[in-house]
Amino acid sequence: MQFLNTLLYMLNEMSPYILLGFLIAGLLHAFVSRPMMARHLAGTGWRPVAKAALFGIPLPLCSCGVLPTAVALKRGGASRASSVSFLVATPQTGIDSIAATWSLLGPAFAVVRPVAALATSLFAGVIVGKNEKPEGGNECRLPLGDVKSEKKTFMAKCVAALRYGFIDLVASIGSWLVVGLVIAAIIAIYVPDDFFVSLGASPLLAMIAVVIVAVPMYVCATGSIPIALSLMMKGLSPGTALVLLMAGPAANFASFTLISREMGRKAAIIYLSAILIGAIAFGLAIDYLMPASWFALPSIDMAASCHHMEFEIFPTICSVLLASLLIYTFLNRRSKNHLNDTEMTQKYIIKGMDCPHCQAAVTKAIHGVEGVEAVEVNLATKCALVKGTQSPSAVASAIRAAGYDVEE
Repeated sequence: MQFLNTLLYMLNEMSPYILLGFLIAGLLHAFVSRPMMARHLAGTGWRPVAKAALFGIPLPLCSCGVLPTAVALKRGGASRASSVSFLVATPQTGIDSIAATWSLLGPAFAVVRPVAALATSLFAGVIVGKNEKPEGGNECRLPLGDVKSEKKTFMAKCVAALRYGFIDLVASIGSWLVVGLVIAAIIAIYVPDDFFVSLGASPLLAMIAVVIVAVPMYVCATGSIPIALSLMMKGLSPGTALVLLMAGPAANFASFTLISREMGRKAAIIYLSAILIGAIAFGLAIDYLMPASWFALPSIDMAASCHHMEFEIFPTICSVLLASLLIYTFLNRRSKNHLNDTEMTQKYIIKGMDCPHCQAAVTKAIHGVEGVEAVEVNLATKCALVKGTQSPSAVASAIRAAGYDVEE
């Protein structure tokens, strides 16, 4: 019972801010087009790199979802330096995670987190830019927008914003948010209070340990927040918590592999190094250079709060709404995973498709191929079934243009 109470308490603290973040993220998605982004990210120098970082920081994309977006930007005209900057900045934070960070960890963390993302992405982008050769005119440029170019009305964009923010985005990061909350509740209830005392005495050692765990752990920017909170409550320093918040969402082996293929091994090494070195550097700065009072946790008596269970009305309504959205998207995803192979003519195995955002990107890419009548993409089996008179090579090319590999 105490575990459930703790879980509900954390959900109540975060849900109003998460819903606000989803709304703002949907508005960004609907009103800021990817072709416009690419136009601003072309060219050399620090300006496109800075624009890429500033574009990426508010976007609520996880590290797997940002990969095809960055690849599409690169193939659509963005420089390699800008693309790497976008890759570093985007998964570390987002409008939703900034709001949730403020709610659980306080305003100092909410400010330092995007600043750290900006600094590390600028560093990575500038270094890559210094090693980037001017691109010749023979390089293939792929279009970034929908194949069917259509101008949407303001009302249609608003509807699209609500659908993306409260349906597509919830489906994309909802599972990671739930996992993060569950792990945080487990740590808060079952891990002894003095478990991390020895690591807490040596912040640098603790940060290295967190990096080793965080890189393969693969958690989204919002889902990492309750985990960081629970670890701080058990004795880890604020700087170590920041390392988890930066390295966990941004760095993973799948990202490194795809970046190596698309942008070169040197760019991939710079990408990974910038995240890890930047995370530890900012973590040490928090622990040794900034006032500890800035990063003191909000006065949370978890045990007392959980026993009394006196939740305010508005956060509780937000929690119910968020839980309803999570349940709806889960059931909707399950219903779409029942495929009928007999109605389809071609089958493709997709590599690198790890979240609903990826699923939507692959579906959209295949739908744009001439002759396609119907598409069903199963995230669980990594399989795409396509019906129509389309060319198999055209479908495969569309999937690769979206930033994924395919087995025909």
